[in-house]
Amino acid sequence: MNQDRTQTVRLWFWRGSAVLLIVVFFVVRALTRDQLQVRVVAAADVQLVSTISTNGRVEPEANFEVHSPIATTVKAVYVQPGDQVAAGKVLLVLDDVEARAREATAESGVRAAQAALEAVTQNGTQQERQMTAADVMRERLERDNARRDLDALTKLNSTGAASSSEVAAARQRLDTAEVNLRALDQSQNSRYSHAETERARAALADAEANRAAMRQVVAQTVVRAPVAGTVYSLDAGATDFVEEGKLLLQLADLHRERVRAYFDEPEIGRLAVGQKIQIKWDAKPGRIWNGHIERTPVTVINLGTRSVGEVLVKIDDVDGDLLPDTNVTVTVTLSSEPNSLSVPREALRLENGKPYVFKVVKGGLQRTYVTTGTINLTQVAILSGLVNGDLVATGTLSGQPLQEGVPIKVVR
Repeated sequence: MNQDRTQTVRLWFWRGSAVLLIVVFFVVRALTRDQLQVRVVAAADVQLVSTISTNGRVEPEANFEVHSPIATTVKAVYVQPGDQVAAGKVLLVLDDVEARAREATAESGVRAAQAALEAVTQNGTQQERQMTAADVMRERLERDNARRDLDALTKLNSTGAASSSEVAAARQRLDTAEVNLRALDQSQNSRYSHAETERARAALADAEANRAAMRQVVAQTVVRAPVAGTVYSLDAGATDFVEEGKLLLQLADLHRERVRAYFDEPEIGRLAVGQKIQIKWDAKPGRIWNGHIERTPVTVINLGTRSVGEVLVKIDDVDGDLLPDTNVTVTVTLSSEPNSLSVPREALRLENGKPYVFKVVKGGLQRTYVTTGTINLTQVAILSGLVNGDLVATGTLSGQPLQEGVPIKVVR
């Protein structure tokens, strides 16, 4: 009996312990659920601005580069970087000895080509024409003599004083003289063919073009400012040797500048002419220049590892402080919606492609599907599903996932 009683006591002890453990589990679980702290924000009407930022480079609207026309030395430099110059001012002078020698050679080539064309159009040089005229006179005398001899022999032959063979020889001599005279007349009037004449004209045109090029080279050895502006780049000093084509200096009106911005390919379709742009330069913190898109990309290029489109940005308040070739940050405003009902982006979630938020309802969370509009880096517009003042959860302080039916403690 005692043994049965002991076993019964033990059985009830273990059953009581199990019940107690279950009660403790649910109490702890309830206490834990009550302590879940959730960050919330209220849906509110705000101005929602959508932007994209990227890098760009400042450049003058009209840039004038001066390159050395020949390999030579620099004789004198009359400006320094940063100088503002008037149109026509002499900036630097190059040694022009070799250029003038080339010009003289080109001039000689023109004279030779002119003489060749004159000879072709006038049926030879003056000496050739004089020699041809002398040959014509000689052949005419020969023809006239042959004709007189033939007439005389013909009369003698009629009386039997000359043989028929003598008459035939005289006729042959006359025919030969006439043939030679016709050949000389043709040579005197049309010595050269049409193709030869055109070839001579082309040679003259080529020589004249070469002379014009050499004259231009000589003129370019004295470098003058094509327009009024600022010399912002100078890479030449007196006595320096410069190679042909070397960039000597750059000149521009620094009050007429633009930015060439580089937007990644997926963003190109969101750009449009006229969209507002803000420009920032790290060298001048706090300064902001304003502009607008003047031209959208017409093609996609590779820029390092990026595929980008080039956008030209007109600077609306250019003041000369932005230096050419500097790297800047540009931010384009894609859209601006005043009084747009919005919530933070971290409050938005997706389920099978459908957006939803956790709305605070009666001390708990309720999954609420919404329709979204414009989205920027921090905010998302809510077109339907919420009203102004609705509280939505953005996360928990403990890192636990949000879910429906969990008692919460609101933390703003």
